[in-house]
Amino acid sequence: MIHSMAGGNLSKVTYNDFAKVKITSGMFAGDIYWYLSIPDAKVGDKVIVPLGANNTLFEGEILRIDKGVSSQMSPVNPRHAKRIKEIK
Repeated sequence: MIHSMAGGNLSKVTYNDFAKVKITSGMFAGDIYWYLSIPDAKVGDKVIVPLGANNTLFEGEILRIDKGVSSQMSPVNPRHAKRIKEIK
């Protein structure tokens, strides 16, 4: 009841694959972020990911992939999460 009073909607649960990516280039090298994964991505892949307000592209490496994560338990809000652009 409280959830619906706050404007939430339990019936719209989605499931996504998330990748934990370590940035390997530029001024953010060493930082770790969560991204929506893409098909065929696997741990150890080198990837290109957007970062920051301008979505500047950086190189990174996938450290972990969590598959089928509920929107209620995701590491970041799926509506605001950025997606991996490509596998190198």
